[in-house]
Amino acid sequence: MTEEQNRIDRRFAKLRSEGRKALVTYIVAGDGGLENTVDLMHQLVASGSDLIELGVPFSDPMAEGPVIQKGHERALEHKASLRKCLALVKEFRGKDADTPVILMGYYNPIEKMGGEVFADGLKEAGADGALTVDLPAEEAGPLNGLLSARNLRNIFLLTPTTSDARIKQITELASGFVYYVSLKGVTGAGHLDLDSVRENLARIRRHTELPLCVGFGIKDGASAKAVSADGDGAVVGSVLVSAVGESADGTEAKDRIGALVAEMRTALDS
Repeated sequence: MTEEQNRIDRRFAKLRSEGRKALVTYIVAGDGGLENTVDLMHQLVASGSDLIELGVPFSDPMAEGPVIQKGHERALEHKASLRKCLALVKEFRGKDADTPVILMGYYNPIEKMGGEVFADGLKEAGADGALTVDLPAEEAGPLNGLLSARNLRNIFLLTPTTSDARIKQITELASGFVYYVSLKGVTGAGHLDLDSVRENLARIRRHTELPLCVGFGIKDGASAKAVSADGDGAVVGSVLVSAVGESADGTEAKDRIGALVAEMRTALDS
């Protein structure tokens, strides 16, 4: 990590000083219409989200379950793209200078754009980092360097099957926070094993002091509170994407995700 902090570092430092857990929320850019995405982002913050992961739509989102896959498909129908995602972040920054925003997606659009252009675009738009689901640690060095040089964070995933040696390799590259995938499978899967979460978070903590946030399988306040008990926060995605997909328009989507996030925020703070 560079010595200079960015919004992600400042947000986690603030939460730790307050004894609170992070609520990290995920929506797909362009899902529900490109014209509604920024309003949805502001609604997430107003309802209690601490960090936003903005999904970059991709035609083959291999780590996603059916709910988020459909969100990607809807967003692509609205002509969402990586460049439009960057424009949405810049628009969001017009009213919110503080909430960390991470672009979460797959490497193909970054490769097509070019790593340096992508990193410059993140910085210029006011994003704070990236999470590239399918970029393995062995190939992440060049993008890591480009992001670090611009004081941007590179978020990595760890899973229940990640070996200690690989945890060490990945956490040496990681910055901002580490996203722990709480279960085997794709986004939206269920059957949380809280004992496994606890044991694996303890294992990861032996290798890094970065904040640890837990995602996959979190559907409500109770599950968010449970998984974050031994970590630094919860990551919520599928239930929000589902709410957007089931809404008739942008207003209904705002109301639905607002209620979901507020309930999780209350549970985390209780």
